Amino acid sequence: MPRYEYRCRTCGDTFELSRPMAQSSAPAACPSGHDDTVKLLSTVAVGGSASGPAPAPRSGGGGGGGCCGGGCCG
Repeated sequence: MPRYEYRCRTCGDTFELSRPMAQSSAPAACPSGHDDTVKLLSTVAVGGSASGPAPAPRSGGGGGGGCCGGGCCG
């Protein structure tokens, strides 16, 4: 079951909940009982191992080259 991270706007506490994807946007109360919470964008951690070398980056047009939002390329 996926885990979602939330932050309470009242007390500032950050907490996680395991819930089905169908309930991912449902309201979540913080552990202290406050209802004013917001769901955070979380990074994904994937375990395992690779069975070969990492793919080489593609060259040529398109792509942001690792620039966030494309604002740093000029």
